[in-house]
This record gives sequence, structure tokens and C-alpha cells, in this order.
Amino acid sequence: MVRMHDRDSTLDAEAAAARLGVSRATLYAYVSRGLVRTAGPAEGPDHDPRRRLYNAHDIEALVRRKAVGRRPDTVAATALDWGLPVLASAITEIEGGRLSYRGHDAARWAETASLEDTARLLWGCGEADPFADPLASAPAWDGDLLAVFAALPLTERCQVLLPLVAAGRATAWQRDGRRLWPGAAALLRAMAGAASGSAPDARPIHEHLGRVWGLDAAGADLVRRVLVLAADHELNASAFAVRVVASTGASLGACLNAGLSALSGPLHGGTTSLVEILFDEVVAARDAAGAVETRLRRGDGIPGFDHPLYPDGDPRAAALLPHLPADRLRDDLAAVMAETAGRLPNIDFALVALRRALGLPRGAALALFAIGRTAGWIAHALEQRRDDKLIRPRARYVGPSAADGPAR
Repeated sequence: MVRMHDRDSTLDAEAAAARLGVSRATLYAYVSRGLVRTAGPAEGPDHDPRRRLYNAHDIEALVRRKAVGRRPDTVAATALDWGLPVLASAITEIEGGRLSYRGHDAARWAETASLEDTARLLWGCGEADPFADPLASAPAWDGDLLAVFAALPLTERCQVLLPLVAAGRATAWQRDGRRLWPGAAALLRAMAGAASGSAPDARPIHEHLGRVWGLDAAGADLVRRVLVLAADHELNASAFAVRVVASTGASLGACLNAGLSALSGPLHGGTTSLVEILFDEVVAARDAAGAVETRLRRGDGIPGFDHPLYPDGDPRAAALLPHLPADRLRDDLAAVMAETAGRLPNIDFALVALRRALGLPRGAALALFAIGRTAGWIAHALEQRRDDKLIRPRARYVGPSAADGPAR
């Protein structure tokens, strides 16, 4: 049997109260106020609150809130670590376990929308269609050039090829963002080409990728769905990097370069490679529970599950996984994690599951992530430039004081 620690999903009353540093009576008050959710025996006349389990995500949220208190320096420091909002944005909202793009539920939007539709929504294009502009259709490179850089890691290949798109190099940002939309569309198509090792064209991006990867219409539609679900995720590490660079007035291409650099890290887009290894181990063992048990015994984590912003499960994974072809081992892995730890698949799990279900090349999960997320990066860059303010936080110095240095 796979054994998980209670902290992965729930805590008993004693542990929850200890973690919060409060009495059990105060813990029960938090529950009655809706601050902490519970699970366990049903409520009734003989209900004993000590027998119930308490949501660990809610407990940790309360711990962080108490730690912040009223000190401005503490508020600022914790805001950068899954904390309070640090800037205003009208692009994406994550609230109540839901992801929305400018007021549209992302899961419902992904039922029919293309990545181009999503880009127009996120960029605030209204009825305008920058993808119809000839500038957005111009090929950026040919097959010979792709072959030269084919061996580079995906993010680095994109960083080499995107500067060849002239629209991305312009540093004179127009105050009227509409003039930037065709260039942004060209960059999005170019990202699709660079990430998939192909020359960009004017087809809808999911159809272009379907042709490159030899997919039928159903497979291309799954690609469409995941591109839309990956398009933006509020102020994550790569979007924040994009906004910092955009705030300096740098080119749109430079902003995307920053996003790609952040995405390459193992704590961001690179997580897909860790999930691939997990899937490999499950397939090799032909036993999801056994593979998870082996990982836990050697002290390894289980990537691809849970997300701090979604205590009840990542809605992006929930919107994609039911549409994939059946896969017993994949479903067994998800069931093992849900039943033993209460942990549900996240977008990294879903990307890798789709990659494997469609037989796409290794690394295509990250490619899909990068292509979809480019629409959001561009939206953040455009919004930040309209704000016309440099992002320049201050550091709270904790090193030695000059007064403590050697006497002269």
C-alpha cells in the first residue's frame, strides 16, 4: 500500500491546531467561519469535531496570513511567494478554484476557442483580427536554418530563432497597442514554428502543429484545447519576468526571451520533464501504485499533482484529461494519488498525458506549454507597457552592516 503523509491533503484536529498555534476551540471557530474546510464523518447530533480532518491548504493559507500581520516589510516579502497580489491586471483571474480569461471561464472557453481567439481576447483586440494582417503570415525561416539549431534545447532554440522575426526587435513601442498586434501575431506563429521545429505559416496554430506531428482532426483538436488552457496563468514566474522586462521599454521579442528563460527552469515549464520520468517509471513497472511506492521509499517526490492556487484540483487538467484516449496506467496513477493522498493532477500531468496519448515527440509537452503561454506573455507585456512604470522593488538588506566592517 502507498503511504502518504497527512500534510499532503488533510490534518487531524491536533495537528491542525498545532500548526496554527491556536486552541482547538479557535480551530473550530475558523471552520464555522468558512476559513477552513473539513472532511470526515457527516455532521449530526452526535458530531465530534475531533474526528474530522482539516484541509491542509486552508491551514497553510491561514498560517501565511497570520505571519504577514500588519508589517509592511513582511507583506512585501511574502507577496512574492504565493502571497498577496503585487500589481493590478485585467488579463486573468484565479479565484475560487476557477481560471478566467478577461471574465471568460477558461475551461468553457477552451471547448471551442482557438489559440488565436484566445490571443485576441487576452490582447484586448475586440473585433480586430491581427492574424489576418500579411505581417502576421510572413515565414520567419526555412528548413535549412531549423536544421542548424535542431539540437538546441527547446527554449534555447526559440530564443535563437525568434530574433529573426523583425516585429519582435522593434524597441519603439507605440502608445496605440493596435499597431503592435500584427507583430505580436507574427511572434506567436513564429513561436509555434520554433518550438515544433517547423517553418511558421498562416494556418491556425493547432492545425499547423497537427500537420507537423501527423495528427488527425481529433488529435489537432486536443492540441487546440491544451493550447488555450495553457495560454495564461496570472502572475506566474515567467509572466512576471516578462512584465519586468516590458517595464524597461525593451522590445517585445526581448520580453518573450525573458519568459522563455523563466519557463526553462525545473520549477516551471521544466516540470514536464520530471513528469515524463514518472510516467516512464510507471510504464516500466506496469504498476502505478508500485512505482509511486518505490519513489517514496527512495525519498523522491511525485511531480504533476496539486497546485497551491487550486486546493480542489487544477481546472486545466480537469478540462483536458477526460477528452484523452483511455490509458489504464495513466488513470491508475491518477487514482492512486487521489485515493492515498487526496492529490489531483495539474497542468504538467495533463500536458505529458496528452503528449503520450497522441504519440508526440519527446519534449512536445514543453513545446505546447511555451506556444500557448506566448499569448499570455504578449498580453502581459502590452498591459505593462501601457502602465508605463518601471518595476523596481527594493531589497530588505540582511547582510553585514558597513559599521561592522574592519577598522581602517
